[in-house]
Amino acid sequence: MTPLVSRLSRLWAIMRKPRAAVGSGHRRQAASQERRQKHAKSNSQAKPSACDAGLARQPEEVVLQASVSPYHLFRDIAEVTAFRRSLLSWYDQEKRDLPWRRRAEDEVDPDRRAYAVWVSEVMLQQTQVATVINYYTGWMQKWPTLQDLASASLEEVNQLWAGLGYYSRGRRLQEGARKVVEELGGHMPRTAETLQQLLPGVGRYTAGAIASIAFGQATGVVDGNVARVLCRVRAIGADPSSTLVSQRLWGLAQQLVDPARPGDFNQAAMELGATVCTPQRPLCSQCPVQSLCRARQRVEREQLLASRSLSGNPDVEECALNTGQCQLCLPASEPWDQTLGVVNFPRKASRKPPREESSATCVLEQPGALGGAQILLVQRPNSGLLAGLWEFPSVTWEPSEQLQRKALLQELQRWAGPLPATRLRHLGEVVHTFSHIKLTYQVYGLALEGQTPVTTVPAGARWLTQEEFHTAAVSTAMKKVFRVYQGQQPGTCKGLALSPRLECGVQWRNLGSLQALGSRHSPASASRLLGLQGSKRSQVSSPCSRKKPCMGQQVLDNFFRPHISTDASNLNSAAQ
Repeated sequence: MTPLVSRLSRLWAIMRKPRAAVGSGHRRQAASQERRQKHAKSNSQAKPSACDAGLARQPEEVVLQASVSPYHLFRDIAEVTAFRRSLLSWYDQEKRDLPWRRRAEDEVDPDRRAYAVWVSEVMLQQTQVATVINYYTGWMQKWPTLQDLASASLEEVNQLWAGLGYYSRGRRLQEGARKVVEELGGHMPRTAETLQQLLPGVGRYTAGAIASIAFGQATGVVDGNVARVLCRVRAIGADPSSTLVSQRLWGLAQQLVDPARPGDFNQAAMELGATVCTPQRPLCSQCPVQSLCRARQRVEREQLLASRSLSGNPDVEECALNTGQCQLCLPASEPWDQTLGVVNFPRKASRKPPREESSATCVLEQPGALGGAQILLVQRPNSGLLAGLWEFPSVTWEPSEQLQRKALLQELQRWAGPLPATRLRHLGEVVHTFSHIKLTYQVYGLALEGQTPVTTVPAGARWLTQEEFHTAAVSTAMKKVFRVYQGQQPGTCKGLALSPRLECGVQWRNLGSLQALGSRHSPASASRLLGLQGSKRSQVSSPCSRKKPCMGQQVLDNFFRPHISTDASNLNSAAQ
């Protein structure tokens, strides 16, 4: 008998225990759990904490908590201890070497350590680790202390943050630094509760991460990665964003956090979700807590049932509550999907699609006073979407082309004075998706030639060279708009000027870079990595893009064709 069959047989024997024997134990534990919940409720009503502000339980939700089976909980200290030990042992061996972790380990000053953790946690919100690394390194080099950040201007903050997305994060981070310096004597609050209470933009998760990593407070945290791990380990299939499930996950996180190494434990849980217990292709064979994972046990159970070709409903009890009553189980409307395996947990509610908006924007260019060209940028309001960033003059969408051109020309003249209307040209469109808005930009261009350059502009506008534009505090959407404009100028195509350097910084003549890409990526993937194709979040459409491939794409296509020579001289001549 193979080890797998032996294990499945033992599991089958356990599940065949009489219903009463299994259910009675569950009922006793459920009653005990209910008493604890009632006691906690009376305490929370007497002394509401700052950490729980805004999460007051509705009466019907308190009743629902009695409908949670102990099956979804950790039942004893032995299970908790085993989970901690296995996870931390794995983390010590497998953790990634990241700059914010090195700073947290090496920094002896608690305020500087907390600041370093704070910056990393804010940057990592909704952003991948690989993207954050360079931004974090640049930020800490420029502003290594709270005092340095507090003395910076919002313009400097936006400029360094440009391209990272969710720009209000940088603004709130600086506001928090100024409050610490000006109102708190330069000292960071020491607990999760006071961090959340006193610092703008610091929520429950960020506060817990700072407190546990920087100050050693034994407080659990729940982010997307931790939520996924907990849902699978305890077979929680309900929507983790719901109030009831969220409260239960925070309770589990607090129960599990290691009091001796809280910061490492929280980072280990996040690391597990990011690298092993991933959303779509989890590496269960590499998971350090697979023996404690109820999702994995459910997969084995389903395999056992399938292998025995059982018909009907076998006498197997997964959860102590009757089907449909447990608020943490998979919803009845979305039963177990055999093809998903552990990915059945958790099931997420469908996202509301972003609302669609349209606007018209224009790249206004004039000859520079010292040669070269200048483009006009205006600053967005200090609140709302992309607050404080710079953009090309824009207006909201108008139903007709004539009205659109008229409104856009009026906006341009508001900043730059009288302009020749006949030179305003429609160049294409850019579709960019923000977190909650899908925005379509109709891109126009207007080049001022043969007239005196505009030297003075109202407050909130400025002329920049193309080099200054690429380092300014502008959004990714505006950089896409500028590519469309560049693509319509003589000798360029889709944002590629006649230059030996690509926009993403890869030199044409760097044969090694092309060879490295060729060994790991298809032509389409390499094109996307080199900036020759638009991303899913931002699509560019212009007349140029419908013509033959531009020079950069031709070079890549030639490189990836095995029957065409790819020696350096051929590539150089193609690039030139």
